[in-house]
Amino acid sequence: MRKDKNKKFFYNKETLSYEEYRASVWQRFKRGISLIMTSTIIAIGIVFVANVLFDSPKEMALKREVEQFKLNYAILNDRLDQVNKVLSDVKDRDDNIYRIIFEAEPIPESVRKAGYGGVDRYAKLEGYSNSDIMIDATKRMDAIASQLYVQSTSFDEVYSLAKRKSEMLASLPAIQPVNNKEMKYISSYFGYRPDPFYKVRKFHSGLDFSAPLGTPIYATGDGKVISVKSSNRGYGNSIVIDHGFGYKTRYAHIYKFKVKRGERVKRGQIIATVGNTGKSTGPHLHYEVIKKDKQIDPIHYFFNDITPEEYEQMLVRSTLPSQTMD
Repeated sequence: MRKDKNKKFFYNKETLSYEEYRASVWQRFKRGISLIMTSTIIAIGIVFVANVLFDSPKEMALKREVEQFKLNYAILNDRLDQVNKVLSDVKDRDDNIYRIIFEAEPIPESVRKAGYGGVDRYAKLEGYSNSDIMIDATKRMDAIASQLYVQSTSFDEVYSLAKRKSEMLASLPAIQPVNNKEMKYISSYFGYRPDPFYKVRKFHSGLDFSAPLGTPIYATGDGKVISVKSSNRGYGNSIVIDHGFGYKTRYAHIYKFKVKRGERVKRGQIIATVGNTGKSTGPHLHYEVIKKDKQIDPIHYFFNDITPEEYEQMLVRSTLPSQTMD
């Protein structure tokens, strides 16, 4: 077979001559199909290799966006760290300065760290290649938002306490209940002391002020008289004043009452006189400071009428052995 321009010839052995080659329709069809399949395979191979080894412009743009998002999340996490540090400092100041100044209990850590949202809150962020980054940042943001709400509520409370500061200062039991300038009337202190009746060590929940019968007894802070009780046992004749802000004071073994139940009193006002009623071994006043229904040592609340030196002396005397008078 030989070529002559666009025609094809082959050598016919029977006629011993060259004859023009004419392909059948079937042969031309098969050749076309073969050419199409070969071209398709080559094209697919090229596209596959290009997709594997090279990014399209759109893919490159998307990858740049993803990297930019990752950078933005990294910056966001750094800023969240800074916000957390500031919030932690505010929390410490709130618990250890502001709330102590106004004698409010610190907010429990369980309340500050309370959970936010439900278990399915972050389900919409799952299923992506960077889901962990997005979920972590969102959780941290939600936690900060929750803590900020708690802190805002706390500051509202502190602000309310600040507005009532002058009232609170006037209400605190901040003086001695009897005139004790020479610091000689306290006969028994707060704590475990020998009981004069039962001759065993018992907890003494207040201070005993030994004083002559009829000595004036003063309200140690502004408040409302909630109890005026007459009795021949235990505390004997006694008065309880509610000062608000969690404080109450009790005055026991009274001789004469000078106030009535429900009456409002001011610090320094005479409310009774010293007596020898109830379980008592002699004329004296048993005085208690009660904070949130728990008796506490009254000597820490005489800061309005004693000097620091007198307070130190009182602390030393409180450690010495003594017997109660009730």
